[in-house]
Amino acid sequence: MYTRLNRAQPYALALFRIVVGLLFACHGAASIFGVLGGAMGGGSIPAGTWPGWYAAVIQLVGGSLVVLGLGTRIAALISSGSMAYAYFKVHQPEALFPLQNGGEPSAVYSWVFLLLVFTGPGALALDRLFTSRSAAQRAEERTPDPASPVAV
Repeated sequence: MYTRLNRAQPYALALFRIVVGLLFACHGAASIFGVLGGAMGGGSIPAGTWPGWYAAVIQLVGGSLVVLGLGTRIAALISSGSMAYAYFKVHQPEALFPLQNGGEPSAVYSWVFLLLVFTGPGALALDRLFTSRSAAQRAEERTPDPASPVAV
């Protein structure tokens, strides 16, 4: 039974990555474009507003990269850091615990993205296409061509 679960692990991780990345990107899209209910219940954040607009850009771009599995570890690290910043600068000064200060989503996203930094993207990631292709090319370069003369 555990063998089947272990074989499914990369796909479960990919599904986790895709869902979390999509939800995170939706937060960014809502804040930047005013879609999906907009930022804070309606509208969009004016361009260049610190820190909200920059956080929204990180959410949109980072979430999209995580969904695609492209540069996943770096995108997750930056996303995790932005959510840690949001928690400690915006929410934590209001009260000690996340349930009291409204910072639970920031805290959870921070830890979720930190987990992706260490686990990687799982299956179905564009990173794997580039990695496997370059690994195959390296192996091909190391394998001597039997038809070519070998210099001694």
